[in-house]
Amino acid sequence: MNRLHLHSCLAESIQRFIDLRRLSGTDYHSQAKLLEYFDRFIAEYPLTEPRITRQITDAYRQSLAGLAPATRANRCSVVRQLGEYLAASDPLGYVPEPLRFTASPHQPYIYTGAEVRALLAAAAELPPPGSLRPHTCRTLLGLLYSTGLRVGEACALNLEDFHRAEQRLYVAAGKFHKARWVPLAPSTCQALQRYLEPRWRCIPNAPDAPLLLNLRGRRLRHASVHRDFQQLLRRCAMSAKRPRPRIHDLRHTFAVDRLLAWYRDGQDINARLPALATYLGHVSIRSTQVYLRPTAELLGQVNERFHDHFLEKVKPQGGPT
Repeated sequence: MNRLHLHSCLAESIQRFIDLRRLSGTDYHSQAKLLEYFDRFIAEYPLTEPRITRQITDAYRQSLAGLAPATRANRCSVVRQLGEYLAASDPLGYVPEPLRFTASPHQPYIYTGAEVRALLAAAAELPPPGSLRPHTCRTLLGLLYSTGLRVGEACALNLEDFHRAEQRLYVAAGKFHKARWVPLAPSTCQALQRYLEPRWRCIPNAPDAPLLLNLRGRRLRHASVHRDFQQLLRRCAMSAKRPRPRIHDLRHTFAVDRLLAWYRDGQDINARLPALATYLGHVSIRSTQVYLRPTAELLGQVNERFHDHFLEKVKPQGGPT
């Protein structure tokens, strides 16, 4: 990990804050880099006292005017975190207000079962013939669809992370470096086992070798995965659809399909959402709710449940209508 270069009068306090965040298990590498930018700014700012003030944060925000809104929001967010930390021991410390930023989120594309099957079939036909590439691509897409893994998590899997007997995966490189176990359906385990038959014949095949290999026998990379996925969309005549389908939308589709299955099974959705959040590797249910998009099927199940509840609970109390 590269050493930060901090030179302002708050350098020691900033370093202590970063060390504390890392001790909590957070990587905090990118955020620390943003604090280095802030340190560089206040090193040149005419400070009258060694603390964060409103004047400093206002001036810093003005200096970021040429950056994209999301970038400005990220830089101001870590400064606010630092301000909260310093204010705990300094009553005169200033905690800046959060920078209001309304993103323009991508509307996720929820794949139908037929579309997923078409993508898997197209992946199985990828060249070169007889190579591991079509098997790898098909296995990756199937894994993303059936488990809701992030693309980066799937690419980071090693051979030893697949525990066939227990029917689960160990995700060691989750978001914010949070590890978790991911239970697998029997059909997913069978598909992974079929992939491993040709995969074992490739090098490297040590336990800590990548589970999913590219043509060069190396770990899959985001750039090549997304390039192949765009090719599959064109082969399946899906590239012109709106919203534009992304490979990450397979994760959205998994969450929606899981919710739909629970509705059909008569499950208590509110009681099941924490389990879904844990499975997806989310810190809170709020993060999971971003993935839950209404579809015609899902709305139909919600309407049916409400109707049944009305007939069972509400109508008897109110009498005939």
